[in-house]
Amino acid sequence: MRRLLALLLAVPLLAAPLSAVPLPAGAAPDPDLHIESVTLNKTSVAVSGLNTAPVTVTVTGSYATGRPDDSDAPVNVILERTGGAGQADRLISTDLVRNKAAGTWSGPLHVPSTANGTFKVTGVMTGPFFPPSPPMTDPTPYAGPSITVTGTHQPKITALVTPKVVPFNSPYTIRWAVTDAQTGKPYGSRLRVFLGTDSGCVEYFGGRSTHLTDTNGVVTKAYPGGSWMPITCLLLPGNPTANGWLSFVPARPAIVSAAPSKTSAPVGTVVPVNGSVAGAPYKCPVHLQRLYGASQWRTVSSGAVRQSGRFTVSAQPAYRGLIPYRVYFPACRSYVAGAGKTFYIRGT
Repeated sequence: MRRLLALLLAVPLLAAPLSAVPLPAGAAPDPDLHIESVTLNKTSVAVSGLNTAPVTVTVTGSYATGRPDDSDAPVNVILERTGGAGQADRLISTDLVRNKAAGTWSGPLHVPSTANGTFKVTGVMTGPFFPPSPPMTDPTPYAGPSITVTGTHQPKITALVTPKVVPFNSPYTIRWAVTDAQTGKPYGSRLRVFLGTDSGCVEYFGGRSTHLTDTNGVVTKAYPGGSWMPITCLLLPGNPTANGWLSFVPARPAIVSAAPSKTSAPVGTVVPVNGSVAGAPYKCPVHLQRLYGASQWRTVSSGAVRQSGRFTVSAQPAYRGLIPYRVYFPACRSYVAGAGKTFYIRGT
């Protein structure tokens, strides 16, 4: 699970609550956790809007580490989507309470409307539910029962960023809105939401909220400026993880600068062109373009932005005379498209 957090934080656009992303493969389950059975007290539930439907989960098994402190350790049951369409692709139970005399763990799974579809028990993890200190092991696999969820009036979350493209080191605001995706209208009451940035968007747990919307489901938050743009998110509180979410990185401008290593060169000579892109969008492409005719720019060389934010592309004068070039940056991740200033190389 620690590898999962590192992966999410390294790829900002994937950032979402831990229940929303694939668990890492290849790590070993906890060798001390042994599962005999997992049961659900319902095979189907119907849930609407921001409500949840409780389902009792019972796990029979043992957790024998030899450490007294672990004798009452809870577990969490994991269910994966096997059919249907909804935002949630995984469900995680609450911390199931140990009954040592019966050799079981039991407690509720809170099913949101965003789980519309079919889910199947796929594994069990030792608890308590992990963020911000995930366990070092992966779930113990268990092919358990399935449940069918009929989710209606699922929430839709939208965000309006002002300004639309945020300059470096400039503050900005986001107008968040939560509405009924089925009707397009607000739910009509003030809603508790969690507004976070960066790791807070990934490590959410426990029903926490930070803000209250108005009755139209709207809340506006101001964010400080900076040279680095964080992941921003709105999460709908759930137990133990979010019931719905929207996370993204606000748009940044592509500020490109470039200059040739020589301003003149014999025809056919390769001339390195060095430059940089503000914000260092690592591995994003850059294209050296040459002007054909009055207004047609054509790519003649390509490269990629290095970790330092710098790049190198190659010009090659094709004829004698003054030749116009520019470096073009296509839209990449949260960066909008942009081009540097025109420069010239004289072919001799």
